[in-house]
Amino acid sequence: MRFMARFDPIFQTALDHMADTHTRRVLRPVRHAGAATVIRDGRELVNFSSNDYLGLSHHPALTARATEWLQQDGTGAGASRLVTGTTAGHMQVEARLAAFKGCEAAVILASGWQANASVLAALLRLAAEQGAPPLVFTDRLNHASLHQGCMAAGVRQIRFRHNDLGHLDSLLERHAGDDARAMRVIVTESVFSMDGDRTDIAQLGALARRHGAFTYVDEAHATGVLGPQGRGLCAGHEIDLVMGTFSKALGGFGAYVAGSRALCDWLTNACSGFVFTTAPPPAVLGAMDAALELVPMLDEARARLARNAEHIRGVIHGCGLSSGPSTTQIIPIMTGGAAHALSFATRLETHGILATAIRPPTVPPNGSRIRLALSAAHTDGMIDRLAHAISLAARERA
Repeated sequence: MRFMARFDPIFQTALDHMADTHTRRVLRPVRHAGAATVIRDGRELVNFSSNDYLGLSHHPALTARATEWLQQDGTGAGASRLVTGTTAGHMQVEARLAAFKGCEAAVILASGWQANASVLAALLRLAAEQGAPPLVFTDRLNHASLHQGCMAAGVRQIRFRHNDLGHLDSLLERHAGDDARAMRVIVTESVFSMDGDRTDIAQLGALARRHGAFTYVDEAHATGVLGPQGRGLCAGHEIDLVMGTFSKALGGFGAYVAGSRALCDWLTNACSGFVFTTAPPPAVLGAMDAALELVPMLDEARARLARNAEHIRGVIHGCGLSSGPSTTQIIPIMTGGAAHALSFATRLETHGILATAIRPPTVPPNGSRIRLALSAAHTDGMIDRLAHAISLAARERA
């Protein structure tokens, strides 16, 4: 043990620096008492930090099918998909997912981070093999997993200003005369997880077609919530590759990529995050299957979620605070400094609200915030309680 601890001073110095800058994280366990409440330190809190946007994590249809498939096929898949890990359940979920997304095919992966980091890396390596390094245009606020995919492929990102498609257009024009063999790839998100704003997918698709660019769009925070029947903002638009997750509005775990049959067949051969990992287990697949069956029927829940989000943005603005560019169920309360975000979160918790402070490096310096994530599982009373807590916390801060 003494030998194992000899580098601890290095780690402790880094931890001390994080503490001094109010950016050190500490794990605080909770018990989920339902889709919208947690128990922490013996106290019930209304949870406004979960990505369970439709409250499906506790829906009886998901738990019943997860249990059914678990009892039928056991606790694990036992191998990777290309060995003996593929079951009829995997094929059923992928077919249902492709139909839901309006694509020819879909591939399930273990997590959203793994999907972006490995799928994007595989795609960009293939593009480089065509004769020239790809030109990759990325939104400055893309998720860390998307940056990781670019880094893993060894490509330089050409970053455009956040959600500024005019700037993206100008960058594509600037590089129009570069090596004609180089594949143009645009990588962005449809809904951004920290700001709650959305990309104009119609404009993005038109711009990509004009420049002959491949489009890769992360729909993790839109799937289930936005678009017709919750099919995401890319539904009905010409986007080459759509990625999303089951771990947010779909109430379970895992991720997916949807696109053409050729694309998906190639990924099952070339994407390391698919080839070299154990297949998702039966219980996870059962929850996926039930969610995909249920989500198209939840239009009323999606409408209520949108109304509640608009109401809370009004409360925030009425307190003299900013909710940034949010237009979705993700609503930041901008605080600036990390210390201010932590103290605001503490004040909310004293009023029975769990709303996590988000600090650098997750967000830019001086961009700390409270990240509210609303759910259709929140009752009117819970929404009223949140509004009251925000007003009290804002006055206490002043």
